[in-house]
Amino acid sequence: MILTVTLNTALDVTYRVPRLLPHASHRVSAVTERAGGKGINVARVLAALGHEVTATGFAGGPSGALVRELLARTPGVVDALLPCAGPTRRTVAVVDEASGDTTQFNEPGPAISPAEWSLFLARYEELVRGARAVALCGSLPPGVPVGAYAALVRTARSAGIPVLLDTGGEALRRGVAARPEIIKPNAAELAELTGSRDPLPATRDARRRGAHAVVTSLGPDGLLAATAEGAWHAAPPRPLSGNPTGAGDSAVAGLLSALTEGLDWPDRLTRAVALSSATVLAPAAGEFDPRTYEEVRGSVTVRPA
Repeated sequence: MILTVTLNTALDVTYRVPRLLPHASHRVSAVTERAGGKGINVARVLAALGHEVTATGFAGGPSGALVRELLARTPGVVDALLPCAGPTRRTVAVVDEASGDTTQFNEPGPAISPAEWSLFLARYEELVRGARAVALCGSLPPGVPVGAYAALVRTARSAGIPVLLDTGGEALRRGVAARPEIIKPNAAELAELTGSRDPLPATRDARRRGAHAVVTSLGPDGLLAATAEGAWHAAPPRPLSGNPTGAGDSAVAGLLSALTEGLDWPDRLTRAVALSSATVLAPAAGEFDPRTYEEVRGSVTVRPA
C-alpha cells in the first residue's frame, strides 16, 4: 500500500469557457467536480497505475462530505480521511478553451484544532506501519503547525518508510531538513528555498539541505533531478497544449510508483514525465490520457545534467 497525505483536501471544480475575458459574463460549456488536493490527485493516478492506495488527511462540512462521496467512486483508493469541524475548501479552475490557459482560485482551507491534529498524528502512525511509501502533498490548512511535514517525515523514516514531499514555502524548508527520500518542488518553490533561479545548481543545493533526491518540475521542459546516483534532465518529445492543473501531481505518482517497483532513476523520470504530459490532455487533475502516456513514454529523453 502507498499512503498519500492531503492535509488541505479540496473540492475541485473545473469550468470550461470558450474564451476567458476580464470584466465579462461567461457561459460555462462544461463543469467537472472532483475530490481534490494534491495528494488526492496523486492517489487517483497511483490507483490507475494498479497500485493499492490509502488517502488520508482532513474532510469537513458539506464540501468535505461531497469529497468523500466522490472519492468512494475511485476504484483502488481507500478513504482514510479524518473529519474536521471546518468545511473543506473549494478550488475553482477556469479553462480558456481558446488559448488552453487555466486560471485557478484556491480557498485557504478549514482551521484545524489542536485536538483534530493530535487525532490525525495518531492515525498517521498507524497507517504508516502498513505502507510501502508515503506522499506528503500540498499546502497546510490553518491551525496545522508549520513544521507538520517535518514531523510526518520523521515518523515515516523511523518506521523505515520512504517519503516524497511535495510542498512549498516554510513547510518545505522545514520538511527538507527532516531528510525525506525525495522532494519535488517546482521552479518557483525551488527558488524560494535556495535563493537561486538557476535550476541545476539550485536543485543540487536543495539536496545538500537534507533530501536524498530532489526532482524539480520545469513545466513543459520536463524534470531536473539531483540524486546520489547522478543528475538528469528528462524532457518530453514536444510541448502539449491543454490544462496543466495536476500535471505535477501525476509526476509525483510516477516517481513514487517507480520507487516502490525498484526502477532506476532514468526510468522513474521517464514515467513521471510521460504521466505529467498525459495529464495535460486529461479533463481534470488526477487523471491522465492513457494513449498519450504510452506514446510519450517511448519518446522521453533522459540526459545527464
